[in-house]
Amino acid sequence: MAGLIFLGLLVVAVVFFVGIYNSLVGLRNRVKNAWSQIDVQLKRRHDLIPNLVETAKGYMKHERETLTAVTDARARAMGTDGVAARGQAETQLSAALSKFMLVVENYPDLKANENFLSLQEELTSTENRIAFARQSYNDQVLFYNNKIEMFPSNIIAGMFNFAGEEFFEIEDASEREAPKVQFT
Repeated sequence: MAGLIFLGLLVVAVVFFVGIYNSLVGLRNRVKNAWSQIDVQLKRRHDLIPNLVETAKGYMKHERETLTAVTDARARAMGTDGVAARGQAETQLSAALSKFMLVVENYPDLKANENFLSLQEELTSTENRIAFARQSYNDQVLFYNNKIEMFPSNIIAGMFNFAGEEFFEIEDASEREAPKVQFT
């Protein structure tokens, strides 16, 4: 009888162990998938930028520095690996694009160009998708990190070297502030 009880407890312990291990693997894979979704949207953004810059070049002959800054920031963003480095590079690219869009305001003919308007709308849509993908990624990282840090799953996570993941964070503190709206 004692042998059956021991065997029953052993089976329960193994099932419990396997369940926790499988949930850790599942969460880690969800984090990887969420990062892939960000990567897809960032690639789309990177693909749109050259078209936007080319369309603007004809109109903005005196703004070569602004156009170069956007192109350089795009190249840096495409050449980075890792969540923290990618976040920083994408923040710099966002800043360069913001400056570019401010300069575009000085060119009414460019703002009226259908091709430019279409590309600008696609870029805005892509920026919204990136924001959603970042939020989803950070949610998955939170779930995963909580699981590997909480008892009893932290024991199994430690045994199998499950490591915490980095959040995709905004590096520029000014981007955290709410925009100021002024009516004149």
